[in-house]
This record gives sequence, structure tokens and C-alpha cells, in this order.
Amino acid sequence: MKKFIALFLVFSLMMLSANLYAKKRGAKIIITRNDGIQFKGELILVKKNFLLMFAREGKDVSVDIKDIEKIVIVKKSKARLVAGAGGLIGIYAGGYIGYSYAKAHYYDFVLGVAFVGALIGSVIGSVIGRLIGKSAIPDKVILIEGMTDQEIQEALDYLRKKARIRDYN
Repeated sequence: MKKFIALFLVFSLMMLSANLYAKKRGAKIIITRNDGIQFKGELILVKKNFLLMFAREGKDVSVDIKDIEKIVIVKKSKARLVAGAGGLIGIYAGGYIGYSYAKAHYYDFVLGVAFVGALIGSVIGSVIGRLIGKSAIPDKVILIEGMTDQEIQEALDYLRKKARIRDYN
């Protein structure tokens, strides 16, 4: 019994400590500077004067707020989820239409026609679902250029909530 309790305690400590190491990821952003140069990556830190991000090239990039024209917060796409749902609806609809067509025309291979209809319906449903999923969630654009100081601070407070490190002093 003592070995069981000891094993349970060791396992519990390992599982609890694993959650402590998990870190929140920062938002995926695209920063466009006034001169047209773009940086893409993960938002790490928001300070009073600058943004720090981890760029896709594997380096940290610091951009001064005065040099930023706009910031785009890239939303996570729901295209796969909606494509899957569209495919399932397409399977059902295509199978039903194929089955009904084969029954109405007195075909001997009703299930074969229903199967082909389901295949065609799944492809059409998946394509339509993917297109809808890609366009369903637009990216959030923050135009820094032309904002007042108070509006910039509100935008930075919003971005601070999206950063990996939120409360850095």
C-alpha cells in the first residue's frame, strides 16, 4: 500500500509540474512600418515605446511605435473545421440525391450510384466549406498611423493582452 501511495504522489507531482512549464503563445502578427517593410511573427512583448516579436526567420525584432503604420493580428483559420463539416453535409446530400435518382430511374445498382453521389457531394461540400471557412474570420487591423496618443495607448493595451509576456516591467 505504501508503494502505491508513493507512486501516486510521484506521478501527481510530475503531472502538476508539467502544467507549470506550459507557456501561452503570443498572437501571430504582421507589422508594416512606414517605409513599407513588413515583419511577420509572434508577439512577445509590448512596451511603452516599442513592440518585440519573434520573427519567422528565427530572430527577435524590435519595432518602435513611431515607425509602425499598421499592425495586423492574424486570426486562426477555421477552414479545416468548416471544410470537414461541409464534406459531411456533402456526403449525406450527394448520397441522398444519388439514391433518389437511381430509384427514380429504376437502376439495378442503386447503392453504387448513391456512393458516387456521396463522393461527388463530399468534394463539393469540402471545397465550399473551405472557402467559407477562410473568409469567415477576418484579420484584425490596427492602423497606428494617424492615431492620437490616447488611441495608441488603448491599442497597445489591447496588444498587451495578446502578447506572450503580458506584464513585463
